[in-house]
Amino acid sequence: MFLRGGAWRRVPLKVRYGFFRHPTAGPVMIDTGYGPRVTEGPRSLALRLYNAILGPNLAAEGQPEPVLRRLGLKPEDMGTIIVTHFHADHVAGLNLFPKARIIAKADVLGKILKQPTRKNLRHGIFRDLLPADLASRVDDVDGVAVREAPLGLGLGRDLFGDGSVLAIDLPGHAEGHFGLCFTSLPVPLLYAVDVQWCTEALEEDRRPGFPASLIADDPHALAESTRRVLAFRQAGGGVLLCHDPAESRYDLAAEAP
Repeated sequence: MFLRGGAWRRVPLKVRYGFFRHPTAGPVMIDTGYGPRVTEGPRSLALRLYNAILGPNLAAEGQPEPVLRRLGLKPEDMGTIIVTHFHADHVAGLNLFPKARIIAKADVLGKILKQPTRKNLRHGIFRDLLPADLASRVDDVDGVAVREAPLGLGLGRDLFGDGSVLAIDLPGHAEGHFGLCFTSLPVPLLYAVDVQWCTEALEEDRRPGFPASLIADDPHALAESTRRVLAFRQAGGGVLLCHDPAESRYDLAAEAP
């Protein structure tokens, strides 16, 4: 379904969210992953159906609160959350951070809040997962100055004004979908989020077609975004994907932060 030429067997995909410390912005999260608002408790019929179809299995120790405790932090310590797009597995935990400013695509959020529920559901978006005051806390990604990203990746939005973290538009998977390029690492890292679900699928002969293409917001734009990410990787950059089942050096180790 998500890797051309792959075997017909079930594969446990990860659902990553990210954390880093910025010298001036402080603790920053990237998305929030799944959470109990999707899998249990009072939910809309649409969310119950979504949960029944996908069957996510929450790892309790991987939820934001216990992870932040391991890092010596509490949810209220989080000053900034970057939302790469508004799918349920990226925003389900936003309610845990009522004081954080949110870096996101303001125009996309505005459209989500205005358009009919059925249109949101068609694109895998559940408005009941979004905090009621979210629009008032959003800093617009598209209002930030642009800067050239490394290794031919193109232009990115300089989120903190120092060139260390660039938001890179990677359209196709969802409206407003963007990745993050960490330029100051010894090997620049592109967190390409959901441009594909596993690293092997970046290769042209392994990219899935139908029926995976039905999920994409724009299959042609997704193909172009995938080509850009692969070119960055071939030029020597590191690439991390949200759902790749393979272990990554950037994953939080079980034994220590």
